[in-house]
Amino acid sequence: MADKNGSGNHISPGEERLNRGISIVRGNPLFSRLGGYIQMLNKKNMGKDAARVYGDGIIYLNKDALLTPEQWAYTIAHCRLHLAFGHFDAERMPGYEKVLQNGASEWVVSCNKAVWNLACDLYVDKFLRDIKFGSSTCENPEKPVPGSLTDERKIYQYLMESGHGLAGVMDMQGLEHPKVYDAKRNQKNEFMVKFAYALAYSVSSVVREAGGCGGENAAAHTRPERAAQWFISHYPLLGGLAAGFRIVEDYSYCYQEEISVAAVDVTAGKIYVNPAAGLDDEELKFVLAHEFLHAGLMHHERCAGRDAYLWNVACDFVINGWLCEMEIGKMPDRGLYDGALKDVSAEELYDRMVKDLRKFSKLDTFRGYGKGDVIAGKGGGSFSGSQTASLDDFYKSALQNGLEYHISGGRGYLPSGLIEEIRALSMPPIPWDVQLGNWFDEFFAPPAKCRTYARPSRRQGSTPDIPRPSYVPAGIMEYSRTFGVVIDTSGSMDKRLLGYALGAVASYAEAKEVPYARVVFCDAAAYDAGYLAPEEIAGRVQVKGRGGTVLQPGVDLLEGAKDFPENGPILIITDGWIEDHIRIRREHAFLVPRARRLPFAPRGRVFYFEE
Repeated sequence: MADKNGSGNHISPGEERLNRGISIVRGNPLFSRLGGYIQMLNKKNMGKDAARVYGDGIIYLNKDALLTPEQWAYTIAHCRLHLAFGHFDAERMPGYEKVLQNGASEWVVSCNKAVWNLACDLYVDKFLRDIKFGSSTCENPEKPVPGSLTDERKIYQYLMESGHGLAGVMDMQGLEHPKVYDAKRNQKNEFMVKFAYALAYSVSSVVREAGGCGGENAAAHTRPERAAQWFISHYPLLGGLAAGFRIVEDYSYCYQEEISVAAVDVTAGKIYVNPAAGLDDEELKFVLAHEFLHAGLMHHERCAGRDAYLWNVACDFVINGWLCEMEIGKMPDRGLYDGALKDVSAEELYDRMVKDLRKFSKLDTFRGYGKGDVIAGKGGGSFSGSQTASLDDFYKSALQNGLEYHISGGRGYLPSGLIEEIRALSMPPIPWDVQLGNWFDEFFAPPAKCRTYARPSRRQGSTPDIPRPSYVPAGIMEYSRTFGVVIDTSGSMDKRLLGYALGAVASYAEAKEVPYARVVFCDAAAYDAGYLAPEEIAGRVQVKGRGGTVLQPGVDLLEGAKDFPENGPILIITDGWIEDHIRIRREHAFLVPRARRLPFAPRGRVFYFEE
């Protein structure tokens, strides 16, 4: 290990003992999973203190302290337990309730900080002695405290009343600023949450090893694996999907990726289940069915530019409603469910949610707060479904075949909404350019025409010498039948795809006899190109070498132009590297490359183009 002071690979004996102590902690199934961020300092910064812990999770260790590796392990575990037990939290510290003017009450911390530190030390020391971890440093020798006092506040009260209130070394720093968590904002002590998961995992690991269920082949006998096997043998609708997924119980991965209950990686064919979530067999069936349906119904593909988290939440409500109707397992307490949303599609629910972000942006999925349980990863070759068909084909066929088996075998009730979605999977998607054309059709009805010799017809090859009238729009001003185009011309735009998109726009405009489009280019600034014939737009585009783009000036330019019709729609072509919000007052749509997403929830339609 290299010395931080640049002295090569040499480290002091004290630092070597400290590193060995850290290794002991990392090898423990409980303390390796607790929160707390270790930083090493020397005696110049720490004095005689071996360790200091702060409420934000920082733990400073004195690498010059003369402690054995076992004592270092004890010290680190001691500091982490201060965080895990909530010793810095205002609601757990001694104090009193204060009644406010509005009748509500709040907890006010009022205590001797040094004595509170000692009381917490005694509580932590007893915990470590009981589990026989490490070796005590005896920096704060235990006072004669009755064994019946199993609460930090009770120990504090006893110390204050008995006169044993002289504290030793204070390892808890920052007690003058207790931690306060707002339950209305879903704030919580994450160190306590991690401790609960870690404790459950460590206990389950010990029990499994004692029962002979450990080892490399243990996964085949876990309860999640047995729950997945139940679908294969007893529930044909989801049996095909269950056969193609690998169930992964990995606490470390779940902790790293913040998966509180479960999540599905649709491209790798894996469902991650947190073994510390404490699900029973029926809850496991529900959660696995939930993740199977996410994958089978192609929710990762159907997101289509929507806010990924909100879309995930909308799908969760719909899926959980179906599973409750089908009586598959039992929904865990944190599952999203609302009986009033029956027969509402995920797309419709998403549109509602976008209009009420304050309500729907504070909900948990099975992965956790603010995170979707659908992980669209990069695969990795572990998918166990068909190797000759694409993932999409596998998911579709597995669910469609499962539906036929389920119905033909009379295997139970299925919601009509679920049946419709499964059968819709076999319908080919509408191409993006057709979707864009349908959107334009809403604004440009076929114009009425009249015959005129002012513009002779060009379709008279058989009689070139005889002039024939052409049909032209009647009574329509030249610039009234138009639309606006705001084009992102920054360097991040793909020139080839941009040309492809503009070609589709030009083809549509010509087919619908839209003579001109009002064009605005945006890179470092907005540039008004005026009215251009659709086929001329592509030739005027010059992509500039710049990364991001601000499009609001371009939109404002169009909406403020006096010669641009009030009912003219606006099409915005961008790669998504734009500002976090755009205010658009009139009808509009976005044209975005398939692989990109907008940084906000759009109010207008979004079309994803690809070659």
